[in-house]
Amino acid sequence: MNKFLDKLTANNKLAILFLSGLSLFFFAGLGLVHLFDWDEINFAESAREMITTSDYMRVQINYIPFWEKPPFFFWLQVLSMKLFGINEFAARFPNALFGLIYLLTFYFIGKKHFSSKFGILWALLFFGSLLPHIYFKSGIIDPVFNYFIFMSLYFLLLVLGKSNEHINRNALLSGVFSGLSVLTKGPVGFLLLGLTLLAYLVIKKFKPFPRLKYILIFFGGFLLVVSTWLCIELYQNGTENMVKFIEYQLGLFSSNVAGHEQPFYYHFVVVFFGCFPMSILALPSLRRKTIETPYDMRIWMLCLFWTVMILFSITTTKIVHYSSMTYIPLSLLAAFFLYGMIEKNKPIRSSLTTIYLVIGVLLGIIFTALPILLQYKEVLYPYINDPFAKDSLSTEVLWTGYELLIGIFFLSIVVTAYVFLRRGSLVKGIITSTMGAAITLLLVLIFIVPKIEAFTQGPAIKMYEGLLDEDCYIETRGFKSYAQYYYSNSSMRQKDIEWMLTSESIDKPIYLVTKSNNFELDSYPKFIEIKREGGFKLYKREF
Repeated sequence: MNKFLDKLTANNKLAILFLSGLSLFFFAGLGLVHLFDWDEINFAESAREMITTSDYMRVQINYIPFWEKPPFFFWLQVLSMKLFGINEFAARFPNALFGLIYLLTFYFIGKKHFSSKFGILWALLFFGSLLPHIYFKSGIIDPVFNYFIFMSLYFLLLVLGKSNEHINRNALLSGVFSGLSVLTKGPVGFLLLGLTLLAYLVIKKFKPFPRLKYILIFFGGFLLVVSTWLCIELYQNGTENMVKFIEYQLGLFSSNVAGHEQPFYYHFVVVFFGCFPMSILALPSLRRKTIETPYDMRIWMLCLFWTVMILFSITTTKIVHYSSMTYIPLSLLAAFFLYGMIEKNKPIRSSLTTIYLVIGVLLGIIFTALPILLQYKEVLYPYINDPFAKDSLSTEVLWTGYELLIGIFFLSIVVTAYVFLRRGSLVKGIITSTMGAAITLLLVLIFIVPKIEAFTQGPAIKMYEGLLDEDCYIETRGFKSYAQYYYSNSSMRQKDIEWMLTSESIDKPIYLVTKSNNFELDSYPKFIEIKREGGFKLYKREF
């Protein structure tokens, strides 16, 4: 494996070809399962509505202005849908493409400041860690958003590090990428960059401090991107949507806007277990031990990591992908440690490899036990008090019994990699671990995720798809969803739910989907239950 890595890093074209080959894992199986509520379907539906209305400047959902997100990511999905059609593959394609961009970016930055071997190791660690890998097979905004923040930070650290190469250009590019992050997800992109810069300046006692010239160039690039969108938005739609957009962004930090309130330590648990194995290998670099790196890269990455972790731990709204910005600094911190051990020909200390083994085995047990529990789901019923959950689990799903082999495969990979790491064969250990994780996740996507979806949102989506060719209204009652818009391919705004329930005169049939433990619609005599599947019921009001 060491010879393979040496040959790989000795040839730039071969390294690029290798990383491009790895990225095929991101594209594989993108269209195997439906998009998931909320975010995946929400974003794909907004892109679809851009296409159906030919209004590419206004983000909409249910043909109502959707002021929670700027338009850039939806433009990417629109382009993808123009190429591949309106489907799951197209909705997820932009992130898979950015997965390739990530790997190549890490390789070239690592090669420039360290060596080709460092760049490959950095890309491998990111590729083969669980959550980062999964995110490139999704249709959510964060992978694109995080890339722009990282690139803005990278060019900024070159400016403050007084790089002799193109310093004016670096300041401009930092501003442009920061502007793109805001255009992708909103002001939080600039906030994360600003707080990370502040943390770095405090640590360095404000030496160096960016010169006024470079600050002006930065904001020139930033405003070039952001003001273009703002001017068009304000010209077309006035100030109302922009005010609501800003109010929503502020609300994320002060209230539980998205309905996801979790304990303070939530993101620490998610990142530690979800970013296996790079989260384990990054532990030594997270300590205060001095590690000299070009342009203070380690300090910058520590500032970014802790800024994100602290900021989103103190906010009321906590969703798993809010801490996804930590994946990039975590991968670089892990690469610092691993590369140092390989170059010094030193083994990883036993305590760290033991942590790797314990966490890996725990995850392997979960991969193994989950299909067994879902296959013999009746054993879970006595411990479930939620009728909706029981009804959802009652959905008939065909399990072959071989699904548990995926977990056993992952366990064998973890043990094999552990043996390599303990023996000091670090390259063999990392390649085994990362490639094994990628194969495991692909197998999970093919053989397990479709079955899990059948228990969760699958029955409801079947109901929506069953009404695809009927001219009707369709909405949910008692729970929030965007799937009824996307999977019924509605070409018009759905009526207000109260109008559907109480209007004396309607112009087409109305269908309402509710959870199986919700009996509210039984009190409306005009609505008749016509179908029940899994945890969902379908009601119809005749025209």
